[in-house]
Amino acid sequence: MSGTVVVPTKAWTGKGKRPLVTWGVGTRGLGDACAPSYTLATGLDYEALFIADALSRGWAVAITDMQGLGTPGQHTYEVGQSQGRAVLNIARAAERFGETGIAADAPVGIMGYSQGGTSAGWAAQLAASYAPDLQVKGTAAGGVPADLLAVAKSLDQGPFAALMYMAAVGYDAAYPELNLQKYLNENGKKLLADTKDICLVSVDIVPALFNTAFKKISDFTTTSPLDQPDWQARLKENRLGGTAPSAPVFQAQAVFDEIIPFQQADTLHKEWCAKGANVTWKTYLFAEHALGMVQSEPDAMTFLADRFAGKPAQGNCAA
Repeated sequence: MSGTVVVPTKAWTGKGKRPLVTWGVGTRGLGDACAPSYTLATGLDYEALFIADALSRGWAVAITDMQGLGTPGQHTYEVGQSQGRAVLNIARAAERFGETGIAADAPVGIMGYSQGGTSAGWAAQLAASYAPDLQVKGTAAGGVPADLLAVAKSLDQGPFAALMYMAAVGYDAAYPELNLQKYLNENGKKLLADTKDICLVSVDIVPALFNTAFKKISDFTTTSPLDQPDWQARLKENRLGGTAPSAPVFQAQAVFDEIIPFQQADTLHKEWCAKGANVTWKTYLFAEHALGMVQSEPDAMTFLADRFAGKPAQGNCAA
């Protein structure tokens, strides 16, 4: 696994140790050229201004490339447990790499939107068991694809169906026994060959979106993997909501999100609340997916700033 750690040059003058935000990026693509380390370095990363906002507050930021993105192997796109561990691992690496100056007991915040929302949510759930050494103070997760089966059913035959097929490649990479290839017809095999290295910011995304938009899963398969018990079991393993995050969570969701279904996100916050998590749930009425990211960012930053300042999170589970 690779990644990037950015530390402000100015000395930290706030309370306690300089905070560290470990950042789960949104969808970049499947190819190595999509790795955030590369897109940030070349100025082509669409979250660069958000990351700059965190840096302007004096926080250090660690951005994971996740598994198989910029390193050998296929990217495990939207496999929540893999992404969550990657977000926690880059935070550990940032603390242990002496040149960063980040304290081993620095307060840690977790942040991500869209694919990054999955990553942040899983990092929040796994933190207590997988990375108890990290001093996680809070998580801000937005546009969260919590239930990939529900998301896939929503994307099928829609304009953004390509994201569903990318997730199928990701699951096949994480769990080779799923054997995606055996379910594909000739159209599906061609789609896989054409898109295995695709990046969101490349011109190649246009034909990929066009060739999959408004088409059915059956246009690319002989049998739908989503109907298979082994695929369903792996999707269930990576469904968020089974464990309460140990630190407070801010969860944001655009009401009219055309990519991430509102209902499955609403279900996630209710399941976390039922398990005793401290959740602040906020919806954005006049927003779809992209606007939801823009509108929720200031609230997410304020939430993490309050956690770093030691302020208690009230939460609104009882509302």
